[in-house]
Amino acid sequence: MHDFPSLEWAAAYKDAINANPEYRLHGKDWTHGVVAFVVKADPALRIEKDLGLWLDVHAGECREVKIMTAEEVQAAAFVIVAPYAMWKSIIKKEIDPIKAMMQNKVKLTKGHMPTIVRYVNSSRQLVESTSRVPTKFRDE
Repeated sequence: MHDFPSLEWAAAYKDAINANPEYRLHGKDWTHGVVAFVVKADPALRIEKDLGLWLDVHAGECREVKIMTAEEVQAAAFVIVAPYAMWKSIIKKEIDPIKAMMQNKVKLTKGHMPTIVRYVNSSRQLVESTSRVPTKFRDE
């Protein structure tokens, strides 16, 4: 089990993405840059400040996943911000991330929303890949 978010979780997520043939197919045209996820600070869950997850995906492959500060991930082409509970719901496939964005539960703070929407199947496969990572949630 890997603590979410952590370096171990990030490494396992990279492997899960690269082992997902559906992501390779649906993400093959993605050449729009790095996507970063920001988990909002939650001291009760030992997340003292906003934490970033850097997802370097390109042409159906995940080149790198790493944990960074929220400030560092601003260099990404796309930045998506949500509280821990919302990321947990996405990882558990309880909510679709694109739908959550449209409902403003998850915020695209940097990047082009129509581009994200165009790659909905690619996004779904990124979520599918998270569900293959044995995840230990901090509030369970």
